[in-house]
Amino acid sequence: MANMKTTFLLSLNFLLLLTELISLEAIWSNSNAGNSTVGCIEMEREALLKFKEGLDDPSRRLSSWVGKDCCNWLGVGCSNRTDNIIKLDLKRPFFCDQISSNTSTVCWKPLGGVLSPSLLELKYLNYLDLSYNDFQGIPIPNFIGSLNKLSYLNFSYASFAGMIPPQLGNLSNLLYLDLSAFNEHLPLPLPTPSTSNLNWLSGLSSLQYLNLNGVNLSEATTDWLQTVNLLPSLLELHLSNCELNYLPQSFASINFTSLSVLELSYNDFNSSSIPQWMFNITSLTNLILSPCNLNGSIPKIAKGKLCNLRTLDLSYNHISGEITEFFQALSECSNSSLEELNLGWNQLIGNIPHSLGYVKNLRKLQLSSNAFSGSIPLSIQNLSQLEILDLELNMMNGTIPELIGQLSELTVLYLFGNYWQGIMTETHFLNLTKLNSFSLSSSRNLLVFNVTRDWIPPFSLKYVNILYCQLNPTFPAWLRTQKELTEIHLVNTTISDTIPNWLWNLSSQLEVLDLSQNKLMGNLPKSLNFSSLDSVYLDFNHLEGPLPLWPSVTKFSLRSNLFSGPIPIRIGLEMSQLTVLDLSDNFLIGSIPSSINGLRDLGFLLLSNNHLSGNIPNHWKSMQNLLYIDLSKNNLSGDIPSSMFSLPSLSWLQLSNNNLSGNLSFCLKFVSSISLSTLDLGENRLSGTIPKWIGERLSSITILRLRGNMLFGRIPKQLCGSTYIHVLDLAHNNFSGSIPSCLGSLAGYKYFNGTIFPEVTEHMDLVVKGRQYEYYNQISNVSLMDFSKNSLSGEIPAELTNLTLLNSLNLSWNQFTGKIPENIGALHQLETLDLSNNHISGHIPPSMSSMTFLSHLNLSYNNLSGEIPSSNQFQTFNDPSIYVGNPQLYGPPPLPTIFSVPSDRSAEDKDGEDHFEKLWFYLSIALGFIVGFWAVCGSLLIKKSWRYAYFRFADKMKDRLLVVIAVNMAPLQRKIQAERH
Repeated sequence: MANMKTTFLLSLNFLLLLTELISLEAIWSNSNAGNSTVGCIEMEREALLKFKEGLDDPSRRLSSWVGKDCCNWLGVGCSNRTDNIIKLDLKRPFFCDQISSNTSTVCWKPLGGVLSPSLLELKYLNYLDLSYNDFQGIPIPNFIGSLNKLSYLNFSYASFAGMIPPQLGNLSNLLYLDLSAFNEHLPLPLPTPSTSNLNWLSGLSSLQYLNLNGVNLSEATTDWLQTVNLLPSLLELHLSNCELNYLPQSFASINFTSLSVLELSYNDFNSSSIPQWMFNITSLTNLILSPCNLNGSIPKIAKGKLCNLRTLDLSYNHISGEITEFFQALSECSNSSLEELNLGWNQLIGNIPHSLGYVKNLRKLQLSSNAFSGSIPLSIQNLSQLEILDLELNMMNGTIPELIGQLSELTVLYLFGNYWQGIMTETHFLNLTKLNSFSLSSSRNLLVFNVTRDWIPPFSLKYVNILYCQLNPTFPAWLRTQKELTEIHLVNTTISDTIPNWLWNLSSQLEVLDLSQNKLMGNLPKSLNFSSLDSVYLDFNHLEGPLPLWPSVTKFSLRSNLFSGPIPIRIGLEMSQLTVLDLSDNFLIGSIPSSINGLRDLGFLLLSNNHLSGNIPNHWKSMQNLLYIDLSKNNLSGDIPSSMFSLPSLSWLQLSNNNLSGNLSFCLKFVSSISLSTLDLGENRLSGTIPKWIGERLSSITILRLRGNMLFGRIPKQLCGSTYIHVLDLAHNNFSGSIPSCLGSLAGYKYFNGTIFPEVTEHMDLVVKGRQYEYYNQISNVSLMDFSKNSLSGEIPAELTNLTLLNSLNLSWNQFTGKIPENIGALHQLETLDLSNNHISGHIPPSMSSMTFLSHLNLSYNNLSGEIPSSNQFQTFNDPSIYVGNPQLYGPPPLPTIFSVPSDRSAEDKDGEDHFEKLWFYLSIALGFIVGFWAVCGSLLIKKSWRYAYFRFADKMKDRLLVVIAVNMAPLQRKIQAERH
């Protein structure tokens, strides 16, 4: 084993030594050039000048290429013995030079153009590097394969494309070949070269380093391994993001027995298992397979097989099983070399084994986003070199051991997203002097973070993230010592205090401040003393006073507080960099300032549940980046501006519960965004019909909510063109005609992948199970269809039973006839079914007994007959009122035998009287509420925060009572009008 390790190190050192010798020889040549009478060979100098003519050099990097001594030219290296050019290193520098005459700097731009075949005159060239330039997708020239002295060729990230010339296989002296076009850390994708096969590699028998990251090998995916196996001297193989989809599970004979680095990340191996032959390469030091769509468990390791392994990255796959045997095998090495282990984002289970403590050279341990359980093993104290410990997003529990505070090399400690209990104290951090990133959370605030108020931590954090833990009610004073913080997240940590003034002067580097879901009180400062703060999240607190203007902030969320007064009139001018603005659920008044159209970078605007009034500003065309608008639950009036509908990127538009008016068809004809997925215009005063072209114009819509308006006409069958709908709410309008049967083919009710906006809190009110519920960030899980309280007629389409993911179906208060579809039991996910107050006849289909999720059923006031099913789900429905008004319907005890109304009154008369009774009932509630209000008015005058909270409650109750009264009066008014006619 020791000899094998020595052989590997010698091979690697040889590769490094070769590069150094090439560079050193060129340096010697350049240093001795002043004593040379020629400087370089004239023919080779002329070849370089011709090569230069073909290049684009915007930064004039090659301006030194003048005079006879080409060995002193930038990037040129010559032999100190023959003066032949042996090295051409023109890679793009990644630094900026300061110009000596002034304080300005110049940053080098990439070379471009074409490669001249004059390079063939450089017959002794053995080193060619054009990496990190921009040749704008031209192919690698064939003549490169004729530079037969080359031992080093690097064209990485140089924007070459097209087919790799097979002539490269003629470079039999090549030791190092890098044609890579992919790096996950580069900001932009590059043009990518490709090859139909890798047979040309067989001529490179001396090759030790091969990097084809990003090269399209999709046509060579079945034989790539066989070809690479012909390179016996290979030390490093990099084939990331090469569109490989085949990973051989068995391999007869491995010739690259000296291979130390194998990188196959960002390929899709179609749920293959990790092949055993990989774990049999004893020379491996680095194995990187993330992400590769791999399944199965980690292969068994024979004793001593991977003792040289230093880095193992299997993250972002679907690997399952336990890791006990893996660590047991490593523990049998006399001294395991493993330094970095990343198994994050898989499906691993079980406890972290005690044998972890035997892998004593471990520096990075990343096990996040699995299903590990149990506690942290006490043997972790043996990992004295551990720098990163990441256990986030697992199912670990128990107490966090105090001995973790002895890991003095620890810089990153991530414990977020588990089920920790107990108490963390200063002892847990005793020797963590190098800690710079810390995250922690528990479930149901079962973990107490208990440190003394005068604690001075031994560390200096840059990142702190503590969620769902119990901190002291007072604001943590120890943060005052952390002068290098860039991010602070203290979310739902039971802090009940004012924000101290020192926080706003804490760190000139602070970029993110998240103190949401606490009980913070007081006012915010009008201005900030530093300009680095980018993102502020103070949602769900008790903060009050006027809104501040902080110019540096781009993400500003103050949802659910007690802020009052108008939105500052200059917000669009003084916070012009905003990308997210969430002021929902406060006490803001006045109109929406017109300066808001100056927020050209704004992507998310949420102002819902305030007291804003007036018209919506007209000018939205300048806000081309807007994705999300929520102005619901205000007192806005007037028409909806057409420029709002014409926003090209708009995905979510929510204007419900206002007093907006206008014609629906006129509004929708301005929709230009093909990505509009949510449109909520409910509870307004819109009129007109649903246009027939709606399915074409709103083809991507997933949520369409138009309830509570004054719309009429038929539901157009063209609506079925909006195939991704999963929430369709047209209730409380005056639609007539039948339900289009093609609605049964809407794919959104069969499968749904909704748009998720992590930047904001999605919110919507939906009527489910006869009540209105507030949904926060779970709307994508709801599948609802509500046509109640219209004038729809005809039979219930049997095709609706194809909507297998439907949760709620409400067709009540219409004029439907015919029978309940026999196959309605196919709606296995249905929780709410309301068919009441129609003219439906026939029996209750037996298939409904299989609807095991059904918890809310109302079949009252129809013409149903026969026996009520008594098996399965119907045994849970013990309320007779859900069947009342069906004289020919009967059921077993304890239910009544006949579900009918008294014979001396029609159902309609009784309904009218019921509505009078309900009206007086709600009016009495309102009267009692007013009396109670004046009874407590005195106490409300004393405490300002009580007054704000109470007025919010009163305002919401007022709106709800008015809605209830209006809803219950509507049938009576229709009856009176009918009698008059």
